[in-house]
Amino acid sequence: MDMNTIIYDAIKHGIHEFIEEMIKYKPEIIWGRDKKKRTIFSHAIALRQEKIYSLIFDLGTEKRIITKKRDISKNNHLHLAAKLSPPPQLEKVSGAALQMQRELQWFKEVENIVQPKLKEEKNEFNKTPEMVFRDEHKKLAKEAENWMKNTATSSMIVGTLIAAVMFTTAFTVPGGNKNDTGLPTMLETQRTPFLIFMISNALSMFSSSTSLLMFLGILTARYAEEEFLKSLPLKLIIGLTCLFFSIVTMMASFGSALYLILQEKLSWFTIPIIVLSTIPIVIFSILQFPLFIEMTIQTFGAGIFDKPKKKSCFAKFGACWQG
Repeated sequence: MDMNTIIYDAIKHGIHEFIEEMIKYKPEIIWGRDKKKRTIFSHAIALRQEKIYSLIFDLGTEKRIITKKRDISKNNHLHLAAKLSPPPQLEKVSGAALQMQRELQWFKEVENIVQPKLKEEKNEFNKTPEMVFRDEHKKLAKEAENWMKNTATSSMIVGTLIAAVMFTTAFTVPGGNKNDTGLPTMLETQRTPFLIFMISNALSMFSSSTSLLMFLGILTARYAEEEFLKSLPLKLIIGLTCLFFSIVTMMASFGSALYLILQEKLSWFTIPIIVLSTIPIVIFSILQFPLFIEMTIQTFGAGIFDKPKKKSCFAKFGACWQG
């Protein structure tokens, strides 16, 4: 097994410590190219190994030279970033929409590193990086669109039901209204529980309505590739947040309404009912929070690469750079 195969296997399996040690003791390896004329950084892009590709930020001015390198098919770094990720790397991200977002993040991050003129370079198939990205991700973009629409539609049904129930409940308050003034009867006799009921009802109504608007925005989107980077994930994050808040406040409204109705005769019965009302909240959290957290981190996180922030001397290359 030759050195190029060993290095390729290390990159493929994401063993960045090995690559770092190789560069430390043999710095010229960063210029080496295999039979496909690809450097270690070219392979890091093609195999989607962000920790290994992040080492390019420690090269200083040499970074600009390395990013110009083309492989045997005349693909530059941006062409390689435009290709679809290997299945093992793609499957690490859950959901077609998040996979599409991660692909766009890779493409945009590499685009910010390479020189502007490389964005218009064509490979041997006469394609620019943008054309390669569009061709390679047609199927994934369609799957991401369907995933977004299905998620938004399902959530929209729940939001619609909550909004309808909360709107109706606002005008059929427990205890009824006074005949002379029209004010709720329990506003005077049970002021605090009644205020909790009305406030939680209103909050549930407003938050469910907001979630409906967000999901409607998802369903009516153009679904251009760039929208999967920020726009669509942001709408889904806001929609899921508002939907969760509407469920919580709906349960609070339900619990306070039970207390108002049963507190005189069956006050002991209200506690277990209120405890049971938390079950929908727990179920929603278990089902949606992993997706919500992953999407939030991926959308608002620091980025996929470990970029230097301060001035440092990278001993491995024997040079200093300014972050």
